Amino acid sequence: MAENLSQEEFIEIYGAKEHNLKNIDLKIPRNKLVVFTGLSGSGKSSLAFDTIFAEGQRRYLETFSAYARQFLGGMERPHVDEILGLSPVISIEQKTVNRSPRSTVGTVTEVYDFMRLLFARVSDAYSYNTGEKMVKYTDQQIIELILKKFANQKIIVLAPKVKGRKGHYRELFEQIQKSGFSKVRVDGEIQDIKSGMKLDRYKIHDIEIVVDRIHVTSEHKNRVTQAVQTALKYGQDVMSVVDYETGELSNYSRFLMCPTTGISYAEPEPNLFSFNSPYGACPKCSGLGVIAEVDLDKVIPDKKKSIKNGAIEPLGKLSNNWIAVKLEEILTAFGFTLADPVEKIPDDLIYKILFGFEDVVDDGEGKKSEF
Repeated sequence: MAENLSQEEFIEIYGAKEHNLKNIDLKIPRNKLVVFTGLSGSGKSSLAFDTIFAEGQRRYLETFSAYARQFLGGMERPHVDEILGLSPVISIEQKTVNRSPRSTVGTVTEVYDFMRLLFARVSDAYSYNTGEKMVKYTDQQIIELILKKFANQKIIVLAPKVKGRKGHYRELFEQIQKSGFSKVRVDGEIQDIKSGMKLDRYKIHDIEIVVDRIHVTSEHKNRVTQAVQTALKYGQDVMSVVDYETGELSNYSRFLMCPTTGISYAEPEPNLFSFNSPYGACPKCSGLGVIAEVDLDKVIPDKKKSIKNGAIEPLGKLSNNWIAVKLEEILTAFGFTLADPVEKIPDDLIYKILFGFEDVVDDGEGKKSEF
């Protein structure tokens, strides 16, 4: 029992004689960061790589079948009497590599590739919005769920087309009408599609096709089936059902989906778990883990200056060019001029000038500019 406890706490090496090692005995604590130091030629690499790593790799390969080992080749046992408490090992090659923020121990050893594959194939997905486990259904499961949940109730079957995006969508309404549909649900309100119909392009909209309005009974099962198949077709494998009486919205999808909010995920793939892939990288730092931000005190070092006289350092003193004209239009619309000191202009307006607008600016003379 004491021997097993010892092996759990230490890697024990007896009689290491590889290369220039002189019959070395030592114990290395497990689950600790251990550093070998010493003069060049003292045997650090011989102990770490040629003894401990070589024996761990040899033992691991011995677990393979004889058929697999014939392709890997044989490995000689290092010159050591005994090693106890040794686990499967990983070794990073001793070499000078270029510094890269995209290289980690996981990527260099290629363990990361196996972890990404593992996460993609056996993990469970959860909604980042509600924390609920994501679900996905077959067409038949969706039909059965609707028949059970909305039995003897009136429902509206919807196919989502736009979710939380700006635009007037005139062409989309024309396309929906040509597909044979007469009604849409825009921002929660059902409307008839009219010729030339369009929305406010500067507001965020949700648009869904009204596929059918059904009284769910056993006699209408075929109608429910057809409505579900049509909704999934035009909703790109996602659909919604609204309870006609309560207005409660239920979402269904062939993909992974949050049952409450309707957020849909694509099927997990290994590249979704890679910070070196645009599909898996953090959108804020692009997978680098570092964010470059603007120092406003260096952009505008002297707030007593006017924008015209070079208060915005990257622009310098303004001449009669396109940038000066646009800045003048913006400031005029808010009651200021290019000659006003920056300290007299509200901070939120300076922020918009530097980082952009999300709306339309009116210069007071009926002329509107988009920013």
